[in-house]
Amino acid sequence: GIHPLLCRLARWGRGGQVDPPYARPPYHHTQMPRRSFTASIAFLSLAAAHGLGAQKSARYDTEIRWTSYGIPHVKAANWPSLGYGFAYATATDAVCTMAREVMTVKGEMSKHLGPADGNRESDIFYRAVLDAATVRRFNAAQTAKSTRFNRGYADGFNRYLRDHRNDLPADCRNATWVQPITADDVARLSIGVGIRYGAGRFQKEMANAAPPGEMRTGSISTDFTLPEGVGSNAVAMGKAVTASGRGLLFGNPHYPWQGSSRFHMIHTTIPGELDVMGVSLLSTNRIGIGFNKDVAWSHTVSTALRSTLYALELKPDDATQYRYGDGWRRMTRINVTVPVKSASGTVSDEIRTVYLSHYGPVIASEQLPWTRTRAYAVRDANLGNDQAGVTYDMLNRARTIDDVEAAISQQGVPFTNTLAADKSGTAFYADISVTPNLDATTIDKCRLKPSRVPASVLVLNGADAACEWKPDATSKVPGAMPAAAMPRIRRDDVVSNANDSYWLSTPLAPLEGFSPIIGAERTARSLRTRAGLAYIGEVLKGGVKATPQTLEDMLFSHRNFGAELLLDDLLTLCAAPVEPVVLSGTSVDIGASCKVMAAWNRRETIDSRGGHVWREFWRQAVRVPGLYRVPFDPADAANTPRGLAVEQPGVREGLRRALALAQQRLAQFNVPLDATLGSIQYEMRNGERVPIPGGEGGTGMWSVITTELKPTGYTPIIHGNSYIQVVGWTADGAVDARGILTYSQSDDPASPYSGDLTRQYSKGGLLPLPFHEKDILADKNLRTVRLRQ
Repeated sequence: GIHPLLCRLARWGRGGQVDPPYARPPYHHTQMPRRSFTASIAFLSLAAAHGLGAQKSARYDTEIRWTSYGIPHVKAANWPSLGYGFAYATATDAVCTMAREVMTVKGEMSKHLGPADGNRESDIFYRAVLDAATVRRFNAAQTAKSTRFNRGYADGFNRYLRDHRNDLPADCRNATWVQPITADDVARLSIGVGIRYGAGRFQKEMANAAPPGEMRTGSISTDFTLPEGVGSNAVAMGKAVTASGRGLLFGNPHYPWQGSSRFHMIHTTIPGELDVMGVSLLSTNRIGIGFNKDVAWSHTVSTALRSTLYALELKPDDATQYRYGDGWRRMTRINVTVPVKSASGTVSDEIRTVYLSHYGPVIASEQLPWTRTRAYAVRDANLGNDQAGVTYDMLNRARTIDDVEAAISQQGVPFTNTLAADKSGTAFYADISVTPNLDATTIDKCRLKPSRVPASVLVLNGADAACEWKPDATSKVPGAMPAAAMPRIRRDDVVSNANDSYWLSTPLAPLEGFSPIIGAERTARSLRTRAGLAYIGEVLKGGVKATPQTLEDMLFSHRNFGAELLLDDLLTLCAAPVEPVVLSGTSVDIGASCKVMAAWNRRETIDSRGGHVWREFWRQAVRVPGLYRVPFDPADAANTPRGLAVEQPGVREGLRRALALAQQRLAQFNVPLDATLGSIQYEMRNGERVPIPGGEGGTGMWSVITTELKPTGYTPIIHGNSYIQVVGWTADGAVDARGILTYSQSDDPASPYSGDLTRQYSKGGLLPLPFHEKDILADKNLRTVRLRQ
């Protein structure tokens, strides 16, 4: 029996790797609580003493220090080594999710998991769209820095697999789809994230599109709604309203609690060049939301469109040719080969023909049928977006709002608004995101309105060359609107966004005159947007100056603005005697709901009782015609519409019915009307129910948690409050950051970092983020590893 340490020494001697026993993630082994970089140096000395000799130079050399809650701080001398450590640190918490996402964008789900559950369609889509030519184009457009970083990232992930092949999480242990990756896979991941909410929403429609008479599958129905998990709140404050006289930023993306769109906290440093902390998605390799010593920023998903559909007029005798101007164009046929695993486990190739127009893939469904006279194609602006790397490298190193604006003007932000604040006290909002370059005149002239396609989807006349996206020499992304044409505003007071359009970033100076493809102007704002505006107005009333605690309290009060605005009107229907409501022959006594809602504190903390009744009620009530007493007024957008028109018989009966339906639904799932929220809305962590505060944005919650009612309660959480950060600066200019990742760092249930932050979030409040070196070194749970290759 050779001692394991000697085996590791021998492997290090052969491969030039430092792989000491403690080089594994903290939760996979037992180690002293303050293992430090000194231990790595001691290990190198030990290796030299055994005659192996320390490697004098290495392609990669990075240090990862984990502080409490499993937050990694990655330090490297150069960009390749930073990418190496970035991937290793992320894989420590999410190796299975990362590997699964690589399998997805490579189009290998059917190969490893079989063709069911949409796997075949996903593979066809990604193999056709992320083909070799697209990947080469993307790679050729990267800066030398990005290229080196991406290669290091791939090698860092692969190093993690080598180090942990025998102790991967249960979710992917021994899975054939956990494989080494390449820099080309990193490119596919980057493009794949960008097209997720554009062409990516039409995977099955593209995979199964075929000329009339050749439909390969049964009926396909297109879901045009935005996928669950897309939302956010952000507030940026300037020196005129902050106690420090400097900037102050609140960021809270409402993103999925499962899968590759989870966030992961990380801190990256190249001494003298980069020092930034925040989060990346598990499927991305840059800090997307975060802060450095001078600037803080966050993103919210914007209303701008990323793709458009084109209606193709087909040639009478050939449904694969379409009119373009005075002539006809032939669709391109591409044979896509997909390896498919059979029930017996054998893998064989299937070939599927997909069709492309010059706009993009041809798609087909019940709502978008490919007939003998018409077909549809989708064009996605982010398919040509190769600017994300340079954009976020600049943003991570920004020092002022000027730098922030210059960074996002590189046009690498795929689908979000940006809100930022800097140390000097400037607040900033912009929707500079990858958006088709179409003005209002072109849209009015070219728009078609197929009967089964919602108004939120833009369908253009593909036969008219004038309906093409407008080329612009100043745009860095082909066909995208140039940055100079998109909305932005700087203030020394406040800007905010909660996923409505740019128009009301501040009621004091509405942004107007932009293309409708970016968003709507002079239209009603959501209850969530209005909640944020109302709360900001309250905390600054009378000239009070805001502090980081001000913004933290705005969220953790978990107030329901919808109830504050409208519940009193509803309770007028509860004046005795309360007549029962008859639903399908069943009499429902709504007096019980009335009693609970009258006692409700109009918050959704874990101890509140009644918020879930309002939640179920509002889902029905919002559909009642003529609901509001005071209609929307663009001159008073923050305060209208308001009041429930209970004096109108139709509205009155509609609200009573909505309350009865809510009560009936809760009874169906055995949920008590007076239950505390924490007893019915929770996440399971290591067999423990962790109560989760917050509620649905559509009901008027600014603190958003979205889930579905099941027999077990409101669990699991689908999306909502995720990475919450409040970043300001002290009067002397030192950055002051606090934050939390609600669902915790690791998605491996066996990890102690899969629930620790979730329990903290349940208790309420944010934690100081260990950005400063002194705070990292003082952390009682500090653990360090040095990786070389």
